Formats: sequence, C-alpha cells, structure tokens
Amino acid sequence: MTFLPGQAAQIARDFDLRKLDTAFYTDPFPYYQALREHAPVKCLPDGSYFLTRYRDIQAVYRDAATFRSDKTLEFKPKYGASLLYEHHTTSLVFNDPPRHTRVRKILSGALTVRAIAAMEPGLESLVDALLERMQTRTARGETIDLIEDFAAAIPLEIIGNLLGVPHDERAPLRAWSLAILGALEPTLNDAQLAQGNRAVAEFIDYLKGLVAQRRANPGDPQTDILTRLIAAEPGLPADAEVNPADAKAGGFEHLSEAELLHNCIFILNAGHETTTNLIGNALVALTQWPEQKARLLAEPDLAAGAIEEFLRFDSSNQLGNRIASVDAEIGGVAIAAGTGITLCIGAANRDPEQFAQPDRLDLGRNPNRHLAFGFGIHQCAGMSLARMEGRIAISRFLQRFPHYSLAGEPLRGGRARFRGFAAVPAALGATP
Repeated sequence: MTFLPGQAAQIARDFDLRKLDTAFYTDPFPYYQALREHAPVKCLPDGSYFLTRYRDIQAVYRDAATFRSDKTLEFKPKYGASLLYEHHTTSLVFNDPPRHTRVRKILSGALTVRAIAAMEPGLESLVDALLERMQTRTARGETIDLIEDFAAAIPLEIIGNLLGVPHDERAPLRAWSLAILGALEPTLNDAQLAQGNRAVAEFIDYLKGLVAQRRANPGDPQTDILTRLIAAEPGLPADAEVNPADAKAGGFEHLSEAELLHNCIFILNAGHETTTNLIGNALVALTQWPEQKARLLAEPDLAAGAIEEFLRFDSSNQLGNRIASVDAEIGGVAIAAGTGITLCIGAANRDPEQFAQPDRLDLGRNPNRHLAFGFGIHQCAGMSLARMEGRIAISRFLQRFPHYSLAGEPLRGGRARFRGFAAVPAALGATP
C-alpha cells in the first residue's frame, strides 16, 4: 500500500494514535512514511508528540536525563489504582535510575556472554524437538501454526528455564503475558483492562508460591534468575530477609517483594512477545522475499546479520515512550516539560536517511544500526539472548524445511506497539 502525495499529507495531518484504522495494523509503514515526510514531530490531539525520524528518536534515547522513562504520572489515568498500574510502574522498563540501574545490574549478571553461550546446546535441542514434532504432525496431515507450534514455544521454554518454572506449570504463561502486554496499547477497553489486571493477579499468586519454594531451595544464581533476584547478589542467602535500606548501606542491592514479583513478570513479558514476533515475522518475510530466502539457504553464515535485518525490517516492538522532564526541543519543535513522547521505532528503522532502500529486505545489509532494541541506558538487557534464539530457530528451521510455504493468510496480532502474528498456517514441504 502506498499513498499519493496529497493523501500522504492528509494522513499526516489527521494521524491519531488513539484512532487507528484497520489498514494501519496490517501495514503501518506507509503511515510512518507520510509522517516522516510531512510531520516528523507530530503533535497528536492529546498534546503528546509522535516521532518518526531516526535522528530524532536516537537523540531522545541519548538524553535520558531530559526524556525520562518513569510512568508513574502517565499511567495513572489509564490504569487507575490497579495491579496493572503497580506492575508497569515497578518493572524495569518503565523506571529511571537509580531503581532502573539496580534492577538492570542484577539481571545483567545472569545474562552474561558466558551464561548465554551455555544455553546454546539446550536451545538447539529444544528447537530440534519442535521441528521433529512439526514434521510428525505434518505426516499425519495436520496443519502447522508457525506461531503456536514454533515461534512462541521457544522463548517460553527459555524463560521458563531461567526462572525455574516447572514444565507442567508453564501452560498459563503465554496468556498472562499477552494480556498484560496488550494493556500497553494506546487504547484499551474495559474488557482488556479487566483481563490485564486478572493476569497480573494470577501471575503474582503463582510467583509467590514459586518464590517461597526457591527461598527454601535456592538454585545457582549464575544461571537461575529467580534465585539471583531473591538474593540480589551472589553469596547472599536466597532466604535472607533483608531491609532494602540496610542492604544498600551494606554495599549490595536487595529488591523489595513488589520489585521481585513484578520484575519476574517483566522478564517473561520482555523475552516472550518480542522474540516470538522476531521469529514469526522473519519466517513470513522470507516467504515474501524468496530471493533472500534462497540467499540465506545458500549462505548460512549470513544468519547473524540476517537477524539484524529481520529486527530492522519488521521490528517486534514498534513503539516506545518517554516524557520530557524539562522544556526541550526535538527536531526544531519546542516540547514543554511534562509532555509525553512516543518513539516510533518501526518508522526509525525504515528511515531512508539512515537506511538505503529501507523497504527492501536485505539480509546482507551493512551497516545496520537499527533501533529494535532501543538505545542508551534502556537498551534491551536480553538482546543477546534474543539474537541467539532468533538465529538458532530460523537457521535450523530453514535447514529442516527449506521448501516451507504459507498455507493460508497469516493473522496479524492486531496491535500497534508489538507487531507480530497471532497465527501463521504453514505447509512445511518435503524435507531434504
């Protein structure tokens, strides 16, 4: 879909993030192009601003002091005094230093290069088992859904392992995650609000039991994130009851009970939806760009670079948010203190000022300084894990099913913030 010049200018004038039409959810990129060309720093009807140029969005990411991530004021009208409000204002992504620094430091210690490398053999075994299962089902004449049967199953298993969730207790995790993240959409109705709050409540109830078990039987804090969050640093007993003020005075960080529970939820949400979308979006894109699929099959060493291009081309996370802490300027536009700002990551990653032929999938693109993982102090803490999951999942899928194709129209998830598919029916084809 493309807009004529007159149409594009009108689209930019009328654009309202809270009143998106159906076509936007299917293909937002023509809308982003219209905004970049005609209103790159767009004042929305609610007084907030919507940014679509790479250079403006990167500048906001760079200046974390001026453009804050804390959402305690912004989310109050949306969620009220609810569990969703408590969750989204306590978890890592919507906080600023010093709280953000404390929690990120603890998480990063369990996601080191060595720790992630140690996960690779297990991830390969998991992917191979999923591929074998899909091949068996195909032989029985069953239709395969690349999301439910493959893309979503991978991060759920990895994060379930990181948190030490028993396999027979993982069934509700995906539904909880979808409901909680769905409440981050620009608009939500009463049913979505109730569903999100119910998901937080059920998840917290479950985690309280899991935390109690882990306090009694700690795991290895180098590989078990829940044990690490409970202990807050290696060497501190996982069942220790430590006052946060005393902990800080003693030279280590200790999370409050609310921080512990809500950041466990955040770990699932952050690692599940975005990685699912990365894998699903990539496999669909390869069917739409067959020459790039053939290229990756012929040159498997392109896999790492291909992941970067998939992340850029159809970013799992399309939108980010900041609030101006003082009067500022973005792209020549004055922004008053207290003004909300939406960073359109999906638009930045298709900006022709930054990327040649941005609407073309090019698995050999270099350089490729996309913003899919954000930038600056809030850059995704789990990006190395997500890259590894995507690389292994897509590479091994292609090796096993090089002739796969779509078996029906993929169903988009219907979200503006998190861009992915709810279902992708597929025919796997003959194996080599």
